[in-house]
Amino acid sequence: MERFLGQPCDPSLLSPLTLAFVGDCVFELFVREQLVCGGNCPVKKLHARAVEQVCCSAQNQAVNRIFPLLEEKEREVFLRGRNAHVGHVPKNASPAEYHGATGLEALFGYLYLEGKLDRLRQLFSAMQAAQTTEAMQATEE
Repeated sequence: MERFLGQPCDPSLLSPLTLAFVGDCVFELFVREQLVCGGNCPVKKLHARAVEQVCCSAQNQAVNRIFPLLEEKEREVFLRGRNAHVGHVPKNASPAEYHGATGLEALFGYLYLEGKLDRLRQLFSAMQAAQTTEAMQATEE
């Protein structure tokens, strides 16, 4: 089991919004690590680049890229998060984007608390690869 503290925790007993609370941080840590390890640059630029990837619309696009790769239990967790009743939707996101992002965060929280860092790495890498492919195709058009 790989987690920072390794305390006993059964993520299947947690609400989808609690999983999303943890998953928000986990996803952002992946993004920040990727940005920082990609090269040194001013913190203001790092922050702007991170915000581009962790906003609702970007997270919703990311989960759409990996949805076919999800195992049955992972899909269940995502759908529980996506369908959770949230108190509000930010002004800069549609309800669909916000719910998709919440589902992704719930999935990341669940996998982290399960200690499945290798699976998180696989999914994050798949998201990044699909995003790169889409960007390359867009520049060719």
